[in-house]
Amino acid sequence: MPKPIHCVSLEKLRSWCYKARNLRHSKGSKLKMRNLILLLFLSPVLLVQTVTSQRVNQTSPYASAKPLTEPVIFGDGVISTSDFDSHPAFTPDGKTLYFLRSTPGFNLWTIVFSRFQKGKWSTPEVAPWSGQYSDADPFITADGSRLFFTSRRPVPGKEKPELDLWFVKKTTTGWSEPENIGAPINSTGNEWYPTVAANGTIYFGSDREGGKGRTDIYRSRLVNGKYAEAENLGEVINTQFNEFEALIAPDESFLIFMGGGRPDSRGGFDLYISYNRNGVWTAPVNLGDKINSSGNEYSPTISPDGKYFFWTSSRGFADKPLPKPLNYQELTDKLRSPGNGLGDIYQIDIAALGIQK
Repeated sequence: MPKPIHCVSLEKLRSWCYKARNLRHSKGSKLKMRNLILLLFLSPVLLVQTVTSQRVNQTSPYASAKPLTEPVIFGDGVISTSDFDSHPAFTPDGKTLYFLRSTPGFNLWTIVFSRFQKGKWSTPEVAPWSGQYSDADPFITADGSRLFFTSRRPVPGKEKPELDLWFVKKTTTGWSEPENIGAPINSTGNEWYPTVAANGTIYFGSDREGGKGRTDIYRSRLVNGKYAEAENLGEVINTQFNEFEALIAPDESFLIFMGGGRPDSRGGFDLYISYNRNGVWTAPVNLGDKINSSGNEYSPTISPDGKYFFWTSSRGFADKPLPKPLNYQELTDKLRSPGNGLGDIYQIDIAALGIQK
């Protein structure tokens, strides 16, 4: 976030006061005194601006100085780059972001992280447990104690690695070694994109046998510390089309998920919302043109403070006819920048979704 044009510290304010006291008999003192009086008059306002700016940066690294009523690329050049960047997950304080950096063909997914330090996001690093196998879809619990993810890493007793759900626990020195979440959540099929409600119920996607379509959304309740049998969310959510990544509200009042092949699609995979009304899911509603595009939209998440919506989009500069021919340098710049159509992380005010209470 840009700093205010004029900034003043408490130390600078004290310095001005000291100078004013000693200007009484110096040469040109009237002019200097006038300037100092003006600065001292303005300093309370400038001080408030500076402290407010610092406070925003310290407590909410993703905060915007102005309303975000339209989608903006998040972390331009550091988080969202010319690479395939997707699937954001913040720590509870918002100061560390885990996300995916993938190969262009999306056949190797690596979980990386960046820290917000000295007013900017740091160069990403590979998460300690990632970098060898395809790991994806990080989700951090509200208390920060666990990070869930999906992975194709080998499992003892399984001949062919499939996508299973895994987790790591927060320790005093970082994260534990990954643990497979096991049955009844993991199956002989593939499982991905875990999100967890406040009561511990885990929502996820799976192509296991017995679904309504090729891929469906399921949930498993946490009962006495153990996960119950997975439940298909039913025909209102799951159709003959594809339902994938689902974000559950902490109180399970709404579900935002990725759907493909539906009649109201904007072109690729779109994001939809459904509400839990007394245990019954309402008909999903497309989140509209600000969120969805002719590309693919996925990995919905909400910032820890509940003020912003984040998601991934493959929208790019070439989705629409170009207004004029590009020369070689312009083409190269666009291909090597965010918005090239691979995948970028976007941010918008949560109010833009019009979520019902």
